[in-house]
Amino acid sequence: MTIALSRLNFRDIGGLPTGGGGRVRPGILFRSEGPASFVEDHHAELSELGFRAVADLRSETERQAAAHGWCGPDCRMLDLDMNTDLRAQGEDMWMSLGRDPTAARAAEVMEHNYGLMPQAFLRHLPLMVDALLARDTPMLVHCTAGKDRTGVVVALFLDLLDVPRPVIIEDYRKSDTFGQNLRRSGHLKSDLQKTFGFVPPDDMVAVLIGVRDDFLARALDTVSAQWGGVEGYFDAAGVDGPRRAALRRLLATD
Repeated sequence: MTIALSRLNFRDIGGLPTGGGGRVRPGILFRSEGPASFVEDHHAELSELGFRAVADLRSETERQAAAHGWCGPDCRMLDLDMNTDLRAQGEDMWMSLGRDPTAARAAEVMEHNYGLMPQAFLRHLPLMVDALLARDTPMLVHCTAGKDRTGVVVALFLDLLDVPRPVIIEDYRKSDTFGQNLRRSGHLKSDLQKTFGFVPPDDMVAVLIGVRDDFLARALDTVSAQWGGVEGYFDAAGVDGPRRAALRRLLATD
C-alpha cells in the first residue's frame, strides 16, 4: 500500500476506460512528480513497487539538482530531456512574465509551452516505447511537478489507447495535488522569489502551479494539426503500426 506516495502527485494510470470497452492495465505505467519531493518513506514504497524503468523528462540541470536515490541496479534510467521548461524557451519568454506579471500573460506562456511539448518529446518516444515493449515494467514517468511535461506524455499514450479525451483531462486534473502541496509547504513564496527574482501575484501563481484543461488541449490539438492525430505522431517518431499494436496489447485490455 503506497500510503506516503498517495499524498503526492503519484498514481498508476491503470483502470482508465478505453473507447473499445477495455481498460488501461494496472501496474504497468505510473506517473509522478520528481525525486525532489521524495523522502525516505517514499523511497521505501517506490522500491516495493519494483520499478524496472524510469522515464525522466527533466533537463540535466534538474537531474543534477535532485537525483534519484531509490532506484536499484536493475532499474533502467531513461534520461528524456524534453527541454520545455519555461527557461528553455528563451530569455524573452521567461522575462515577459516579469514585465507583465499577470494571470493572462502566464496563461499565454503556459499554453504556448504546452504546444511545444509534443515536438520536444518526439525524438524520445521510441526509447520509451522500446523499454515498455522490452517489458521493463512497471515504468515510472515523471518530470519535476508531474503535471506539465508528464501530463502531455501520459496523454499521448492514453490517446493512442483510445482513452476518451474527457477521461484524459480528468486524470490530468488530479495533478493539481502538486500545487496544493506546494501551497501547504510554507515555502512557496521563497521558491518563487528564487525562481523569478520576485514574488508573482497570487492569480499568476495559480496559473503557473495549477492545471488547466485548455493547456493540455493545446498539446493534443497540436498533435492533430501537425501530425494528423496520435497515429501520425507515433508514426513520425518511428513507432510503426505493428509496434503500436504491440504497445496497445501491453498497456490495455480488449
